[in-house]
Amino acid sequence: MANQLLEFKEILRSRQISPQRKSDKQTRKLLLYLFTSTRGGFTRLRIIIHLLDKPYNTHQLAQALELDYKAVQHHLKVLEKNNLVSKIGEKYGAIYHLSNFLEVNIHTLEEAIDKLDRKINQKKVYI
Repeated sequence: MANQLLEFKEILRSRQISPQRKSDKQTRKLLLYLFTSTRGGFTRLRIIIHLLDKPYNTHQLAQALELDYKAVQHHLKVLEKNNLVSKIGEKYGAIYHLSNFLEVNIHTLEEAIDKLDRKINQKKVYI
């Protein structure tokens, strides 16, 4: 898992084209909470990393992540509710992609990855 986190940081760094602006305090709190302070934060991070490349529907993400469809569906709902992903379409065929809000604040995920890495090294983390 630690190696995957390092890989995620490299992916994020390679995606940053525009100069970084500092995220506001509420955005930082939201991202740190969703990815480091709740169960499933690592899974949500994996979903975001996949969505960086291209949009997916729930079934495609479940296959790519080798996770249960219902688990992926749950995490997508959490991400959508918090305006980190957007969907086009309805029901089974809905396609998910990163929201504009997350794209603008994507650099803040590096901080969440660092915190998750520290947390993993301290104690067991539930995925």
